Amino acid sequence: MGHVDHGKTTIIDWLRKSNIVKGEVGGITQSIGSFKVSTRAFDGKKSHLCVIDTPGHAAFQQMRERGANVTDIVLLVVAADDGPLATTLEAIHQAKHATIIVAINKIDLPNADVIKAKKKLAEVGVLVEELGGKTQCVEVSAVKGTNMEELVETISFQADLLDLHADPSAPGEVVCLEAYVDKRTGPMAKGIVRWGTLRPGDVIVCGNTHGRVKFLKDEHGTNLKEAPPSTPVLLCGLRDCPAAGSDILVVGSEKEVNKVLRAREEIQSARVDLGQEEAVPIEEYDEIKPFLGVSTSWIF
Repeated sequence: MGHVDHGKTTIIDWLRKSNIVKGEVGGITQSIGSFKVSTRAFDGKKSHLCVIDTPGHAAFQQMRERGANVTDIVLLVVAADDGPLATTLEAIHQAKHATIIVAINKIDLPNADVIKAKKKLAEVGVLVEELGGKTQCVEVSAVKGTNMEELVETISFQADLLDLHADPSAPGEVVCLEAYVDKRTGPMAKGIVRWGTLRPGDVIVCGNTHGRVKFLKDEHGTNLKEAPPSTPVLLCGLRDCPAAGSDILVVGSEKEVNKVLRAREEIQSARVDLGQEEAVPIEEYDEIKPFLGVSTSWIF
């Protein structure tokens, strides 16, 4: 995350060994992209990062917020010649729930001033380790590739410290980043598998719509037989387009879909009747316990 033109997508290009920037209108990211990047964990074992590239332009505030809500670690990209700007400040606010790692980018530019950028970050509440804080910071040039390996190692190390994990044996849970209607295949949803494993044929429910997974594709358009946690997917099978930011959940069968939808209506009605802003504890609703699995936040 970060301000427009501070080099977020160029960092993604380096990670993927691709060139997304050339295909963007005006060089500006205008949608949420999610990618699986092969890397190694801090212990040397093969691993991967699921990276979400969010737009930095002011017009795409809601997309940035959705991206921030999904992530465990936010890479805050700040240009060494600019320092934190308007969208940087917004990103810091949106990323409060996550662990922030700062990437000071464009250190190859003649007018780069890394120390000034770090001091400006401190003024807005992000104090890097060099200045006595706890936020990790890596100085990079995505164009030149300078210190990019160190950046990947820093992210992997932080993920190990946070002990991030999910249960691949559980029913799948996908957070929808974007959705659209394809003329040939119907409603399509782009998202990240957050918990469990999703497979073609799974019965799914999202908000007031439901369906069965017809096919799954990765970010390259390759068909997937299954999608474990932290996998970006393109999903086909819902009867209607899900709302961006909503959760798509696997349930046991189509018969259970109606039970889930009725239970959701009852819970929402109870919230309205009680005038509660917070969700009514779903533990009170025994009829939906058998197929909720480990996740409960998706009810609302």
